[in-house]
Amino acid sequence: MSPIISYGDQIVAMHRSKTSAGFSLDIPLIMLVASFLRIFYWPGARFDSSLLVQSLIMVVVQMMLLKIALEHRPLPATKGGEGSAPFAGIEREGSLSFQRPYNFWRWRSHKPYWHFLSYLVGGLVICQLILRPMEPLYSAYSVFIGYLGLSIEATLPIPQLLSNAQSQSCKGFRLSVLASWIGGDAMKVFWFFTSTSAIPAAFKVCGCFQAACDCLLGVQYLMYGAEDKEVVLKEHALEDAHWARGQRPHARTISSSKRANGFGEPESE
Repeated sequence: MSPIISYGDQIVAMHRSKTSAGFSLDIPLIMLVASFLRIFYWPGARFDSSLLVQSLIMVVVQMMLLKIALEHRPLPATKGGEGSAPFAGIEREGSLSFQRPYNFWRWRSHKPYWHFLSYLVGGLVICQLILRPMEPLYSAYSVFIGYLGLSIEATLPIPQLLSNAQSQSCKGFRLSVLASWIGGDAMKVFWFFTSTSAIPAAFKVCGCFQAACDCLLGVQYLMYGAEDKEVVLKEHALEDAHWARGQRPHARTISSSKRANGFGEPESE
């Protein structure tokens, strides 16, 4: 229940502050895809039913998280706003930013997010119906989506790591979520290496990788804290002097006897 409670805390925090700035939208994407794959992996693997129930609950929680995050997503910079200043946001964009194909999961409209999830579930249902009668092929398919879901979930901390590194702040990312990640993954890794039953090596590798990323997030929280880093734009000294005298930096006066021609030069008298 700890992850559900921590994500609930994240939902409440974004709803109260009316902003999801600082929270990576890739988190619900990763958790939803991994949970859907785990749900469709269950018919072929028949693992503990409590894990299936946990995945179903996680889908509901992550959909709520995505809905709130989209509703309170910061608006794009408008003319005259904060983002209109020269070079504003360069520090926040950073070299880590890149253009995703078809702007995937960066859409401004809410509908494409839900359309993608619908197509994903629809595709999994179709594969389930088609491959289920073909036992050897279905067995291989089931193992594939199981390992795929495990691998995708292992990347969960990475988007938030990149987001924090770009903004030089952990503001918007709840400490309760980080604590649940570190605690949950630590117990998971401990169980992987101490269990008397055979645990596949892939589970151990993914678990260790995810736990290491969680620790890096903890280091970021200690380094950056949860406060915004202000971006200071330095103006030219001459321009500062003009503004101090109440003049526009590049304002020019044209005498009545000398008016500019089409090329900006004064007409000869």
